[in-house]
Amino acid sequence: MMAEPNAKKKILVVDDEKGLVRIIRLNLEQDGFEVVEANNGAQAIDKLRTALPDLVLLDVMMPDMDGFTVLERIREVGSTPVIMLTAKGEEDDRVRGLELGADDYVTKPFSPRELTSRIRAVLRRSSMAEEDETGKIVVDDRLTIDFDRHEVWVEGELIKLRPTEYRLLYHLVKNAGWVLTHDQILTKVWGYEYEDEPHYVRLYINYLRKKLEKDPANPQYILTERGVGYRFVDYKRENR
Repeated sequence: MMAEPNAKKKILVVDDEKGLVRIIRLNLEQDGFEVVEANNGAQAIDKLRTALPDLVLLDVMMPDMDGFTVLERIREVGSTPVIMLTAKGEEDDRVRGLELGADDYVTKPFSPRELTSRIRAVLRRSSMAEEDETGKIVVDDRLTIDFDRHEVWVEGELIKLRPTEYRLLYHLVKNAGWVLTHDQILTKVWGYEYEDEPHYVRLYINYLRKKLEKDPANPQYILTERGVGYRFVDYKRENR
């Protein structure tokens, strides 16, 4: 059954296991995606430039140039969504991939349905326009957020946020003063497909705190409500 909304989405599949690439291609094409293949890192970099994929499906374990190196090269030139393929149980690989800017990971072995669901979720997030909160927000004399320009300034310095970090900050700030539960954050930032992935929230909260807070261990902006979730400081009340 063809999925009309995905008809023009191009997926670059990077894996040195040609049999697996063939299986992934067949399943994704059945779901309406266009598929481009690469069997090593050098091919992946070349196809990224020539094929201009909408998303990259990238294996971690490859000879010569591993997936992490390829991911770093991709992030040097742009923000094309990347889903890492990792071995079962290799949590360090998953965390490292996310730290380097991967949008998600899928653990081998995976089902075609799971893979398609993750791809659709990442594509949906990457194309989602920001909602009604716009303009510049001056939280205090340290932190300024400009939603129109997608810029965050800390102590006068422009801070680079990855797309997922920005989405997380956006929803926290939009609901400043209110507690967002782990489930609410997962749904808003990652999508309903991620309801069983609460570690994403903790990981990206830590990333944001390291970039925004003066002392990440004692945060002043992104506050923890133990057993419930997180809330952004009510800057509107603070600035009255």
